[in-house]
Amino acid sequence: MATSSPKDRYFAVWMIFFMLGLGTLLPWNFFMTATMYFQSRLKEPLSTEVSANQSKEAGDNHSILEAKFNNMMTLCAMLPLLLCSCLNSFLHSLIPQRLRVMGSLFIILFVFIITAVLVKVPLKPLPFFSITVVKIIINNSFGAVLQGSLFGMAGLLPTSYTTPIMSGQGLAGTFAAFAMICAIASGSELEDAAFGYFIVACVVVFLSILSYILLPKLIWVLAFSVCFTFTVTIGTFPAITADTQSTLAEGGSWEVYFIPVSCFLLFNLCDWTGRSLTAVCMWPGRDSLVLPVSIVARVLFIPLFMLCNVQPRLHLPVFFQHDGFFIAFIVLFAFSNGYLASLCMCYGPKNVLPHEAETAGAIMAFFLALGLASGAAVSFLFRALV
Repeated sequence: MATSSPKDRYFAVWMIFFMLGLGTLLPWNFFMTATMYFQSRLKEPLSTEVSANQSKEAGDNHSILEAKFNNMMTLCAMLPLLLCSCLNSFLHSLIPQRLRVMGSLFIILFVFIITAVLVKVPLKPLPFFSITVVKIIINNSFGAVLQGSLFGMAGLLPTSYTTPIMSGQGLAGTFAAFAMICAIASGSELEDAAFGYFIVACVVVFLSILSYILLPKLIWVLAFSVCFTFTVTIGTFPAITADTQSTLAEGGSWEVYFIPVSCFLLFNLCDWTGRSLTAVCMWPGRDSLVLPVSIVARVLFIPLFMLCNVQPRLHLPVFFQHDGFFIAFIVLFAFSNGYLASLCMCYGPKNVLPHEAETAGAIMAFFLALGLASGAAVSFLFRALV
């Protein structure tokens, strides 16, 4: 009996496999592309007290680590890759897939965190060389396990899902090279550029971990939605809204009460109303495109508030002079924040199996916090544009 394949809504599975494919080869490419940094750490200044002949001999001895680094790096990368790929093909049935994938990603992330930290730690060439070689061995050993497990996962799906893995791996080298070029172009010292470079690697590996977590759940639309909702909200409130001044007060008591009432009290009342309304009405449904479209549409509130009487201002004109515009915007802004965010948080755990609901809830809470932090960060930009 023929069975139909599950529908990949929004190409979510394809994108996750692409991200995981990127994560398999990106760590090795980051090590390989950073050879200029590694070789600079393997140099050792010569003593001024030695004679010219001794200096030449000492120079030869000191440069041997630098000269042999690329060869050692390749050897220490490819041999573990071969051995662990072989072991994974025999032992994959004994170790759960989730442990193999998540364990490998977390160990690779830990290796890059250590690599970034060591940028700031002074070490002599030989200890630095030894530590780097060990990191490369660990990185490529677990990279082999990750790669084998990923292709095994793709083997359970239609053949088209091998393509994003290969595509992601193909992009890994280009991404690493581009990141290094950007680090150099920043004009920073080599040490600072290398630190930023390895931090980028940590971020990409962390995103690969998130991608794998979301793969069996596909709540990514809802997770993005709740994150985007709070990014828009915190990016605007109170950084812009609290600086809005009444155009009707003319020195009266309304000028004193305008922000406490129109901004803070009204926002919190409408936000609470929106959150509470989901107890009796949950429209649109969790599979409806209306929900993410409505959330993205809230970005229009940013220019609307910017064009109110926000003071002081340097760039934009005041278009919405009357206080009534600001109050209407606040009501819609706050109500939509409460209602749409509440819908996302309610729907998230319902999109997974019952035993995965707790994990889904934790993921949604993470993206909520991410939205709050992102909003706080972009609020500086939004306020500066007014």
